[in-house]
Amino acid sequence: MKYLAGYPASLREQVAQLIAQDKLSALLSQRYPGGAHDIQSDRALYDYVSGLKNDFMRKAEPLAKVMFDNKLHVIRNALGTHTTVSRVQGGKLKAKREIRVASLFKEVPSEWLRMIAVHELAHMKERDHDKAFYSLCTHMEPDYHRFEFDLRLYLTHLDAGGTKLWAIDARNRPLIDRST
Repeated sequence: MKYLAGYPASLREQVAQLIAQDKLSALLSQRYPGGAHDIQSDRALYDYVSGLKNDFMRKAEPLAKVMFDNKLHVIRNALGTHTTVSRVQGGKLKAKREIRVASLFKEVPSEWLRMIAVHELAHMKERDHDKAFYSLCTHMEPDYHRFEFDLRLYLTHLDAGGTKLWAIDARNRPLIDRST
């Protein structure tokens, strides 16, 4: 349960019991019955994240690139990254902001996509994961901590050999209908 390492042992035991009883997937499906969101392209993701930035961080520098990255979770052990790329243009140094989101977020509820977008946007103002950072995250998404915990539960479910709960096909339709 590497995704829950920072949580109390009693909570990890409860999650282990849910996994052993095969109830964790049902719990997550019940909490997020709407299925996966419809943001599937890099352009749609850019528009979505830019909209959030404009709502909450109007004075922040514009984003040069926002994209899904299918290698991010595997290689960098991260679900999202915020980077500043510096380039020399003439005699000036120009910085461009980039956000990359793990492709895992193509097949999750919209709340989790919002949570990771808010997390990476907060890094534009706060570099460290400190009190000011999480305060900014909860300002942009009041349920940030609940969504983050539920995402950690889902990652634990997948790590334990569970199946994807909100998988979609090439036409953006659910592969498994969980509405019944």
